[in-house]
Amino acid sequence: MDSFWDYIWFLLWIFLFMAYLIVLFQILADLFRDHTLSGWWKAVWVLFLIFVPLLTALVYLIARGRGMAERNLAAVKESKAATDDYIRSVASHPAPADQIAAAKKLLDEGAITPQEFESIKAKALS
Repeated sequence: MDSFWDYIWFLLWIFLFMAYLIVLFQILADLFRDHTLSGWWKAVWVLFLIFVPLLTALVYLIARGRGMAERNLAAVKESKAATDDYIRSVASHPAPADQIAAAKKLLDEGAITPQEFESIKAKALS
């Protein structure tokens, strides 16, 4: 690097290259996420992305950008729903240590027998 401006141009090109790679991978992910597009059309898009990458990426974003956003939003909603279901399932089943502590408290209060405590403990640990 001979001057400050050479360094700035180098950083600009690196930034543009990284932005292009992000767009390219987003397009590839969208292609394989789209279940309505046939395998042949996916292959055509990939071939054009390989041989005419910048123009193909621009055409893809213009022609299929809205659908790309909708598929991405649907994937995010599906992921959030799965996460929420998992959190609800974990929250509805207390940890074994909490179950045993609650049973021990009931045993100490005389609300349950030692045999009931042992069965609760065995069930919690299984």
